[in-house]
Amino acid sequence: MIAIIGPTGSGKTELSIKLSEKIPINVINADSRQIYKYMNIGTAKPTLEQRSKVKHYTVDQVYPNINYSLNDFINDAKSSYENIVSQNLTPIIVGGTGLYIWALLDDWKLPDVPPNQGYRDDLEIKIKNNKPEYLSNLFISKIGHENSKNFDLKNNRRLIRYLEIIKTIGSEAFLSNNKKENNNHLIIGLDYCKNTQEQKLSKRIDKMFDEGWINEVENLMQKGYNLSHYSMSGIGYKEIYLYLTKDIDHNKMRELIIKRTLNLVKKQRTWFKKSDKRINWIDITDSVNQVELIKNKIKKYSKENEPN
Repeated sequence: MIAIIGPTGSGKTELSIKLSEKIPINVINADSRQIYKYMNIGTAKPTLEQRSKVKHYTVDQVYPNINYSLNDFINDAKSSYENIVSQNLTPIIVGGTGLYIWALLDDWKLPDVPPNQGYRDDLEIKIKNNKPEYLSNLFISKIGHENSKNFDLKNNRRLIRYLEIIKTIGSEAFLSNNKKENNNHLIIGLDYCKNTQEQKLSKRIDKMFDEGWINEVENLMQKGYNLSHYSMSGIGYKEIYLYLTKDIDHNKMRELIIKRTLNLVKKQRTWFKKSDKRINWIDITDSVNQVELIKNKIKKYSKENEPN
């Protein structure tokens, strides 16, 4: 498989559009927030104009009140991949959700463990009755501190699901499903300078406000979506929701969004390590020459991996 990965704001979508002008590609989205309908600006979803140039799969997949699991993504992405190949086009996975990227590239075999509502309810009660880090500490105690570094310890919804799986199959079996590296991929990594990231991301967030992000959240609220829906916990959506309900002011809203975005980028860099030899890191400042270089890498990779 071929993938373009990197943290939020590194130019993954723009690069894929430029590549489409040189080689026949379709894109499989690997951003966990872009799968939701109506959530366009805050997720930096490819615009309709961009999608008219390049077909994007696993975008606008479900409504914001629907729970979309990692297994759902793997199944949809694999189906999309086969569909693209059948049209003699090149599938390219594009996104910044490390969990989605590695689950697909490393072909994770996730156990089909049914929901255990009683266990979930018990965890929810314990979360309310204990310190905020109760759930993450419980998860770390099950798999170990070192193993836990590859998981988002602030995502309670996913932690509850992981603990549910561990309760059923055990920690060892859970971890074995997440450790099978496949080195037969072409992975292009984009990144930017850490010293300028806060300024860069602040400008990006202000641009989203100018494009109507607050109105987008207001429309979601009018459709009946609220903080009880997982999709609305996404960066910016939760903060704008609280702003619109007058729980926080505009300055606090913006401050919290920037802080959460910076934390996300930090987490993304733990998923996509500079030391990972599988990733071909490129200098995004030299975009013209790099597009040509990446095009040639993709052509070479595709030729070497043609079916006999």
